[in-house]
Amino acid sequence: MTRQIVLDTETTGLDPFKGDRVIEIAAIELANLMPTGRTWHTLLDPERDVPEESTRVHGFTAEMLRGKPKFAEKAEEFLEFLGDAPIIAHNAPFDFGFLDAELMRAKRDRLDRARMIDSLALAKKRFLGMPNSLDALCRRFGIDNSMRTSHNALLDVQLLAQVYLELMGGRQPGFALAATIAAPATAALGGGTRQRVPRPIEPGTAELAAHAAFVAKLKDPLWLKPPFVEEGGAG
Repeated sequence: MTRQIVLDTETTGLDPFKGDRVIEIAAIELANLMPTGRTWHTLLDPERDVPEESTRVHGFTAEMLRGKPKFAEKAEEFLEFLGDAPIIAHNAPFDFGFLDAELMRAKRDRLDRARMIDSLALAKKRFLGMPNSLDALCRRFGIDNSMRTSHNALLDVQLLAQVYLELMGGRQPGFALAATIAAPATAALGGGTRQRVPRPIEPGTAELAAHAAFVAKLKDPLWLKPPFVEEGGAG
């Protein structure tokens, strides 16, 4: 099983080095590109104000976040969910930068950049010169994002998981159809592998005569040599 994590954060601003903090983290577990149903989500008290321009983006105010857990209180649980899986995020350097800042404050190691998969970079490579925001990609792939009226990490990772699947080759409906067709036959055999019955094709007299006539016209034909004929004769 190939395990991956799709992740998104919401923050108080754009620069962790200027004191901006993470206020929401959401993550979804994938196995072989498909969601397993395991998710991790939390709101966080940023221990500072939330500027109005940020609230207009994600809808959270300082009052709404007051009393929520602080990042340091959730760090162990968060890291346990991540495990050692690759981490997919849209504009991943942004999310990794903020998470690294929070981890350093909590006296934890930074995330290994080798684990980072940037779905935005993948989209830009595939759709060169085209809009590649999460909304644009949802429209391009026919993914319903009508509920996305503001940036919300939990909704965004659910959408991003679908987008990432499409970026990696799509849902492959033909595979699903083949599995549906094969399922009744497999079930009839008790869930095992169907055993194929050999059905040898025996040529008739006319076919043998036609073949012999054809071979007679050839120079040094292979069919008149062992193992096609027995040693010492034509069979």
